[in-house]
Amino acid sequence: MNARHVLVLPDRDAAEEVAEEVADRFGIGEEPQLVRDALAGEDDAEDAQWLVVLEDPDARLDPAALDELAAAYEGWLEAP
Repeated sequence: MNARHVLVLPDRDAAEEVAEEVADRFGIGEEPQLVRDALAGEDDAEDAQWLVVLEDPDARLDPAALDELAAAYEGWLEAP
């Protein structure tokens, strides 16, 4: 079962730190993908959230641990 986890972070710095920490803490094989997600109807770049997308082909990452990590950076784990 191939799982994908999406962590939503408030800014690029937080997303980069979380991506690095996920790689270190969980030993994932694939580099997390960072994606800028502009909020609907917002043109101001300051109002963009950043997504950290994790491919989890063996479904071995713990969603609760990912959510806890994202929460430490004022973010959250997107519900599947």
